[in-house]
Amino acid sequence: MNSEVSSGARPTSSGSPLALNPATRQVIAFYVGDRSRQSAERLWRRIPQTYRRRAVFYTDDWEAYRGVFPEARHEVCAKGSGLTSAVERFNCTLRQRVSRLVRRSLSFSKKLCHHIGAIKYFICHYNREVIRLA
Repeated sequence: MNSEVSSGARPTSSGSPLALNPATRQVIAFYVGDRSRQSAERLWRRIPQTYRRRAVFYTDDWEAYRGVFPEARHEVCAKGSGLTSAVERFNCTLRQRVSRLVRRSLSFSKKLCHHIGAIKYFICHYNREVIRLA
């Protein structure tokens, strides 16, 4: 298992955080919420235990991450360092492929559970494709 994980925010307008393994490019956890400490805590609880014990988490300078991720496992990256680029690339892919994340349109979700379901469905499909292409 790779011991590095990138975390980032902004796959949706609400700033939902996610964790991605840059070696496999698989999304290992996500949480749809705001940019609060509570959302960071919920993301942390969704990350598999193996990653929480062994991985180093590279993040942007989001304040909530500093309070939630253990200091020994957390590395704040400077803008332009490239260490969170896998997450940023995934965020772009997610916005391009899941139209309901872009703006209110014909595919806008009226219910949050449908919005989350669309994101979850895309992530499952994305992870399967990443495995298939590896």
